[in-house]
Amino acid sequence: MKCAKKYISAGVILTLSLALSLPARSNDKLKLVTTIPDLADIAARIGGDRVEVEALAKGYQDPHFVDAKPSLILKLKRADMFIQVGLDLEIGWVPPLLEAARNKNIFYGGTGYVNASEGIELLEVPNVDAAQLRAQGDIHVWGNPHFWLDPMNGKIIAGNISAKLSKISPSDASYFQNNLATFTAQLDSANAVWMQKIAPFKNTEILAYHNSWPYFEEHFQLRIAGFIEAKPGIPPTPGHLVDLIQIIKNKKIGVIIISPYFDDKPAKSVASQVGAKVIPVAPSVGAFKEVKSYFDLFSYNIDVLVKAFEETEVAPIH
Repeated sequence: MKCAKKYISAGVILTLSLALSLPARSNDKLKLVTTIPDLADIAARIGGDRVEVEALAKGYQDPHFVDAKPSLILKLKRADMFIQVGLDLEIGWVPPLLEAARNKNIFYGGTGYVNASEGIELLEVPNVDAAQLRAQGDIHVWGNPHFWLDPMNGKIIAGNISAKLSKISPSDASYFQNNLATFTAQLDSANAVWMQKIAPFKNTEILAYHNSWPYFEEHFQLRIAGFIEAKPGIPPTPGHLVDLIQIIKNKKIGVIIISPYFDDKPAKSVASQVGAKVIPVAPSVGAFKEVKSYFDLFSYNIDVLVKAFEETEVAPIH
């Protein structure tokens, strides 16, 4: 995605100045604000009844592009903790919001700031200079930021949140750590089910609209053979779509996955010419009404993929 930065106008900040100067409401619960709903769901499970959690973005929104609304500034102003994906995913909209909120505790390096990517083994970290990166489309300089789509990374995210909560509220540290242990065990149990369901389709090749899925692909042992986008963040050209049609024919690919915020017309055009299926998948919690939690995210995606693989009778690569 090309991160067109959303800057807060001086007029908006002036109209908010009174509201921003008011103290946060007194409440025993810690107020946690996250960028995406996936982080919010994990944070709520770790924080339990000691926290209130809300996400700034919706699961059906592209997390690269979120309108920096005045209401989001107010949420950040009152937050005890701010949790973001990091790796420049939210660079187009989070910095101006934090600047306008003027809450030093949740600013980068603050006592309430959490970069969820800490400790994650990152994929697709570029090894070229900035000029070469620009020629390749919208490449994330620190690595692919969609790491929450590997459920095992959910455990690392949860650990980061638990550690920060324990520092902010030491008296509740054992409570947060117990919740972390419970979450980890539940995630391991659920993952065993997901892996069993997808196992018959190990190494199955698919197409994706955008490069959001390397962590999901690696964990669930699928193969993404190409992308509808010509380059990350760049719409497909007619020539690129012709090339994709040939790839699908050669590799006998039956499934194209797409997130709900992308234009599905190019994918459907390609699919209609080769008998493939375009499958909407959930990139985040809340992308579809069925995806209400971090666990639902994987259950939904695995189920729709398995159904599509069975219907298209794709042949896994051994």
